[in-house]
Amino acid sequence: MSDRFDCFVVFAEMRTGSNFLEANLNAFDGITCHGEAFNPHFIGYPTSEDILGITQPERDANPDRLLGQIRRATPGGIGGFRFFHDHDGRVLPQILDEPRIAKIILTRNPVDSYVSWKIAQATGQWKLTNVKKRKDAKAQFDPQEFESHLAALQEFQVHLMNALQTTGQTAFYVAYEDLQDVAVMNGLAKWLGVDKQLDSLNTALKRQNPEHISEKVANFDQMQSALSRLDRFNLTRTPNFEPRRGPVVPTYLAAVETPLLYMPIRSGPEAAIKNWLCALDGVGPNDLETNFSQNSLRQWKRDRPGHRSFTVIRHPVARAHEAFCSKVLSTGKGSFAGIRKTLRRAHNLPLPEGEPGPDYDLNAHREAFTGFLAFLKANLSNQTSIRIDGHWTSQAQVLQGMSEFTLPDMIVREDEMISYLPALAMQVGHPAPPDPERVPVQAPFALAEIYDDQIETLARDAYTRDYTMFGFEDWG
Repeated sequence: MSDRFDCFVVFAEMRTGSNFLEANLNAFDGITCHGEAFNPHFIGYPTSEDILGITQPERDANPDRLLGQIRRATPGGIGGFRFFHDHDGRVLPQILDEPRIAKIILTRNPVDSYVSWKIAQATGQWKLTNVKKRKDAKAQFDPQEFESHLAALQEFQVHLMNALQTTGQTAFYVAYEDLQDVAVMNGLAKWLGVDKQLDSLNTALKRQNPEHISEKVANFDQMQSALSRLDRFNLTRTPNFEPRRGPVVPTYLAAVETPLLYMPIRSGPEAAIKNWLCALDGVGPNDLETNFSQNSLRQWKRDRPGHRSFTVIRHPVARAHEAFCSKVLSTGKGSFAGIRKTLRRAHNLPLPEGEPGPDYDLNAHREAFTGFLAFLKANLSNQTSIRIDGHWTSQAQVLQGMSEFTLPDMIVREDEMISYLPALAMQVGHPAPPDPERVPVQAPFALAEIYDDQIETLARDAYTRDYTMFGFEDWG
């Protein structure tokens, strides 16, 4: 067994050359690849009944058992398997987290793999060992099908990359074109801890479709046109430099009797919704359930079949103004004194030294808020030393963090919560829910008094992602 690894996994996809790679790995003394060990439709190979004595029903009941057997059962060598994005996902976290499982990542041009897949579907021929028995067919390119195929491959590759990054591991990358290079195969064997080298590669498997791609696709012109519309370099994306955020479960609020759970987004209408949750069941703020852990929230959900969860998004201009007034302009309890000091000193934000006094007029408030919006653009682009705080991070990023645990059943816009929140309460059995009442922002001046085109433009520059994702119009 390798000093570095207990076993290996080849992350690949259909029609990427994984059969050929496996054949060459199995040509090395001391390396055994057991096929698609976690394919949900068979075990190892379509005609196999077991791997190392473990049958498909036994694997399906406990996939970790098969993984453990592959790690243990190759004395004097190393065993492994191929794993595709649609294989049994229950075992994937353990594979990715374990540094003693070597990761080999095989890639191929997704257009080539898609065309090869379509031809194999048409001919029913998935392997070729005798050229005389080769079957001919042309692929029919389906733009929507290809885009789905591409998205699935890219999502899986990003997942693998992120898992390796966060666990401090590296993989051995092999391109489809590398499979014909005996030096690369020998290098892979060395990496796995096997000293034996090959003089030549396995020649039993033949490339099935060696023609130019234009000869393999029936509607090649349509394919060219469809591919030209794909944004290959992702030029239309909205840049996102914000750090990943967790679900922040302890901030969630649950009503006492009505089975409703509020998943707040900071600097939103939190006070108004907290008051509404109290009014639903005639209780005080201290009676609401909060400070959940993930385990206690799961139990809350189990105990309340039919429960609903929701969050409320606020217009970016209004949310930025709330964050500015409560966390930066104010010097009271809960404000960010350190950030306030740095904004005044390092970013020249025109803030009063203490709480706003009589000389802090409407123009001063507009100037300070526009300066804060300009800071937000730099901050959310990760260009400042100040943390990207949850009170002003983009709402899209907050929702993405929530999804690591659970997503809300309903995302409500602040200007529509008077209609939607009572309706949501009625869905879970409340006979006569009250309307939520707005709670004004504690500020020297209302946003409406200072709002203008400049403020809207600055907010759009800072929160491009939220404006795009949620379709916000101008606040005014």
